[in-house]
Amino acid sequence: MNPAPGERLRRFVGDRIRFEVRDALGRTAPKGWRAFLRTNLGRAELLRRETIEAHQKGIPLAEASWRDLPMQAEGNAWSLNLPLAETGFFQAKGYLLDPRGWQHWPEGPNMGVSVHPDRYRTGNTIYCAFTRLFGETRSLASSSTAEPSPAMKELDQGGFSVIPPSGKLRDVIRQLPHIFDTLGCRILHLLPVNPTPTTYARFGRFGSPYAALDLTAVDPALVEFDRRTTGVDQFYELAQAVHARSGRLFLDIVINHTGWGSTLQENHPEWFQRGPDGTFVSPGAWGTIWEDLIELKQDNALLWEKLAEMFLTWCRRGVDGFRCDAGYMVPVKVWQYIVARVRQEFPETLFLLEGLGGSWATTEALLTDGGMQWAYSELFQNYSGPEVATYLDYCQRQSERTGLLVHYSETHDNARLAARGKEWSLLRNRLCALSSNNGGFAFTCGVEWLAKEKILVHGCTGLSWGAAENLCAELATLNRLLREHPCFFDGAKVMRLSPPDSTVVALLRTSGDARDQVLTLINLDKAGT
Repeated sequence: MNPAPGERLRRFVGDRIRFEVRDALGRTAPKGWRAFLRTNLGRAELLRRETIEAHQKGIPLAEASWRDLPMQAEGNAWSLNLPLAETGFFQAKGYLLDPRGWQHWPEGPNMGVSVHPDRYRTGNTIYCAFTRLFGETRSLASSSTAEPSPAMKELDQGGFSVIPPSGKLRDVIRQLPHIFDTLGCRILHLLPVNPTPTTYARFGRFGSPYAALDLTAVDPALVEFDRRTTGVDQFYELAQAVHARSGRLFLDIVINHTGWGSTLQENHPEWFQRGPDGTFVSPGAWGTIWEDLIELKQDNALLWEKLAEMFLTWCRRGVDGFRCDAGYMVPVKVWQYIVARVRQEFPETLFLLEGLGGSWATTEALLTDGGMQWAYSELFQNYSGPEVATYLDYCQRQSERTGLLVHYSETHDNARLAARGKEWSLLRNRLCALSSNNGGFAFTCGVEWLAKEKILVHGCTGLSWGAAENLCAELATLNRLLREHPCFFDGAKVMRLSPPDSTVVALLRTSGDARDQVLTLINLDKAGT
């Protein structure tokens, strides 16, 4: 069978896929034999409905979405060419039927194809914005230059909570011309905008946006008070402003945990993990326990309903996609249900998995059976020539077969590239952009201004906004290249020409129609940069 049993493919709505079945020895089948393709392609709505009903009624999947399609005889083979018209993950397997009615199947599991929305074929450049940092302090090089006043220090010592003003959603709106027009990004990715702890179990001066207190609410600290609008209204303003520039809006959402005292904890403590001694459990990774968080227990059907409705609420407010924080900690079956519920109403919603810290097996399961499409690349954690070469080979292979791995040059979890200098930051951003698949390149606010202070989600760090020395022109050029050059479009082929142990990585990109080529040379020798 071709595609082979067990093979995984990534395609887009509007593509076609050809299936073929033939005798393993190339023999022409005897008269009276026929071939069929058993598949759930073309049955996206029914497949989603089955997933939803199986959860809601506590029953196994009905499997009614499967059907047998006749294949056409062509010499010593049978074939079928199918259009891909719906988003989702689908499976298929061909078989032969002899004149007695006996079925003959190729060995191995079903092949699978993940079909992505057509609008995400290429040019998927992402600007990650932490709304809190977009206020009056954004032009600071360091938060240490905004030391607390003597009055604030005195209140701190007295046990009072003193939280300075934050950047607002409307501050981000004011910078959209910079993000979409000057830099040429296509997607705005917002860190969580939910209310954060202010007094109870708060970390840092501001509290972390990942310690959400209400998953459908907007933090009042991010809202301008004007007597005419609510926080949700101002979020609508941002979504509409992004769409007016033909952009897409992604929102960071976490469903593995909440902050202490969240509405879910207060109303449904039974939905949270507890230790043997009855204490609530805080999640962790890489040997660190996040003590400002409490972990949800994903075995309650009512919790799944609540979470699915939360995602739908944000979709109705104009969100096009979600960055799913710590998504690998949530079981595949939970994501299957949530994704099915969301796509019943918003079929082109994109789910970006933050799978850092999880196994590749988990990531692959979530990008296929789980219904997600994108995941974080780990290129930003590879530095030497051999590390980069090996990872790019792996990344290219997995992006073609499961889902797009997006190269973030920086995230809020990492030290700033510019702390090692402009040339280092430029090198790493160029590496991430020029080795990306389908233009999947992202960077965090402040990268373009060579901000050096690491982003702390519990605080308010400086972005060096408007600095004379910056990378704005260089990043704009990279984004334009990814958006306009055919060698970075869907279907382009990437070949590494350099040996795996070289400090210089050479990549040859060939456009899908084989008419254009681009050679990229990346010198990763620290002494040579």
